[in-house]
Amino acid sequence: MAEDHNDYRTLLSQKRFLGEIEQGIRLANREIIHTHIPPLTREGVLTFAVAVGRLRARYLEAAFKLGVNEHGDPPDQAEIEELRRRRESFEEARSAFDALREAIVRGYVDIDEG
Repeated sequence: MAEDHNDYRTLLSQKRFLGEIEQGIRLANREIIHTHIPPLTREGVLTFAVAVGRLRARYLEAAFKLGVNEHGDPPDQAEIEELRRRRESFEEARSAFDALREAIVRGYVDIDEG
């Protein structure tokens, strides 16, 4: 029975420790991120989301332009490079937006609801 009590105390101690670490990480992230970006507004986040949507559309547009020409030739290297460039742009912007969403969920950034 004493062993169960010690296991419980150990578990509580670990949870407290991890909670303190998480709080420290949250505070550090808030401090660091706030030096780089202002408090978020709906308008600012939506503007960012629209920019990501535009990059997605440009990527898909390039993808739909690919195809076999009337002579049966595959897309040329320039078309493939343009598709790759647009995909990379879209994926980077989407990753940044995902990072912003995670920062919001974790409380790393302030939201200006005014």
